[in-house]
Amino acid sequence: MKHASLSYFPKNRTEAPLVIPGSKSIANRLLILQAIFPEITIKNLPDSNDVLVLQKALASKEKTCNIHHSGTAMRFLTAYFATQKNTSVTLTGSNRMKQRPIGVLVKALQSLGAKIQYQEKEGFPPLQITGTQLVKEHVFIEGSVSSQYITALMLIAPTLPKGLKIQITGKITSLPYILMTIKLLQEIGIACSFTGNTIAIFPKKTISPITLTIESDWSSASYFYSYVALSKKNVRLKNFSKNSIQGDSKIISFFNSLGVKTIFEDKQTLLLQYNKNAITKSLVLNLNNTPDLAQTFAVTCVGLQTNCTLTGLETLPIKETNRLLALKTELEKLGAKVNTTTNSIEIQSPAKLNKNIAINTYQDHRMAMAFAPLSVITPIAIENPKVVSKSFPSFWNKMRLLGINS
Repeated sequence: MKHASLSYFPKNRTEAPLVIPGSKSIANRLLILQAIFPEITIKNLPDSNDVLVLQKALASKEKTCNIHHSGTAMRFLTAYFATQKNTSVTLTGSNRMKQRPIGVLVKALQSLGAKIQYQEKEGFPPLQITGTQLVKEHVFIEGSVSSQYITALMLIAPTLPKGLKIQITGKITSLPYILMTIKLLQEIGIACSFTGNTIAIFPKKTISPITLTIESDWSSASYFYSYVALSKKNVRLKNFSKNSIQGDSKIISFFNSLGVKTIFEDKQTLLLQYNKNAITKSLVLNLNNTPDLAQTFAVTCVGLQTNCTLTGLETLPIKETNRLLALKTELEKLGAKVNTTTNSIEIQSPAKLNKNIAINTYQDHRMAMAFAPLSVITPIAIENPKVVSKSFPSFWNKMRLLGINS
């Protein structure tokens, strides 16, 4: 299916709670840790492409691992394979992955003694990695490009003879993802600390057996918040925690200004309740810690005729697509006026949306999912709808349960 024309039939919607897949951010961290510490058992592992390609690469004996579009797999596996003695592997991906920088991480690993060579363009995949024992215990890494580089180092740190002290230079982006990694390490019994711009992780050869259940994904939940704001219909979601380790749980407070109140009905069930009196007509948000929510907020604001300025978006140009440029292009099709900088987007929403617009997804799962809820206001088409399989394969099934049909 090359495109999906979306229509809204509210009478067809279910009132039953929706079960959202487990967090791929947590899942991919745990898969690397499980490869290092087999004592870990993982439950509620999502079936998203990003998770499946990482699982396949970890189990593979092939000389070449193709992780396609998965940024987390590329970053985490680069560090993991660098520590696997008697292993030689070429790590590659899609054409877009070959355009996404990895030089910051490779330079840090090489400073620790890793044997990594670029196969094509300097600073970008594919990589030739020859595993070896990394013995140094101190590394410097730039913090403003991607928190995944830092997490990649953190995940392998317990395997180093003296552990690892990571000194982060410059501004730290997506801080909650680093905190997530620390909490997961601590949960499996790894001693670590984060003081100022320094992360210290101590060595560990074995851990006690432990079973970890992955919480549902807050990034994926954001599209249902958008649906509630735009449709004015309540929705219930399952398997979310009030004390989540996911940074994107900040949508609870962010969406208060867009007409959605979050109520924890019990330990696992969320009620997303529409509140028309809470909708603001002008919104300014710094998303430095939650950049994956940028597309959801931008599209929701346009649907609500709310003008918005979103800042802290330094990482968006190196995602699955240049998300700032993609948002500008697609929102302008709908009638919005959009200005972007290297780290921000300013949107003046139209009084009325243009109809029957085809949204280009640019091979980016979040473009498809962020724009889908707009169909409750105006008919739209989503090009390459299957791109959602990267993180949320059952997304369109969930949308159909809410009355959005393709």
